Amino acid sequence: MGTKRISYIAFFIALGIVLPLAFHMFGTGLGRIFLPMHLPVLLAGVLMGPAAGAIVGVITPIFSSLLTGMPPVFPMLPIMFIELLVYGLAIGYLYNIRKSNILLSLFVSMLLGRIGAATVVMVLVYLFNISNLPGNPLLYIWGTIATGFPGIIIQLLLIPLLAKNLVVFFQKNKNKQDFDT
Repeated sequence: MGTKRISYIAFFIALGIVLPLAFHMFGTGLGRIFLPMHLPVLLAGVLMGPAAGAIVGVITPIFSSLLTGMPPVFPMLPIMFIELLVYGLAIGYLYNIRKSNILLSLFVSMLLGRIGAATVVMVLVYLFNISNLPGNPLLYIWGTIATGFPGIIIQLLLIPLLAKNLVVFFQKNKNKQDFDT
């Protein structure tokens, strides 16, 4: 893995930590509404592929939790860990490998990430008896969509726009050894 690729991954991880902090400065709970940590993960997957998207998706919530306390270690960190891992991996695979349309890649990735998160919720509820989470995965998915609807709209508008403009930059600055996935 090249230095340039590592630098870009680190940039998206840092962005995934700083963006939620900015939203939380204006009020608690805004992160759950606007989903700012999702944006850098999705962008990393689009711009650098599934491996980079997965790395950003895994490391970002862990570092954010350790450095800022958000997301809380339990129960949200394992949920977000899987959700963001799936986002980065899925959008990177669908957009870069399968060459799917950006909106289709984004929509499918967001759905798969929420299914992954709901699976973790089910495990936490039924295996670890965590009672403050809904045991029904469909309720969890619906709740995250309803609460995060403004963030979902932002993702659907912003990711294609940023991807369209940044793909040119990433293609110009791409060395084979730096970006192989």
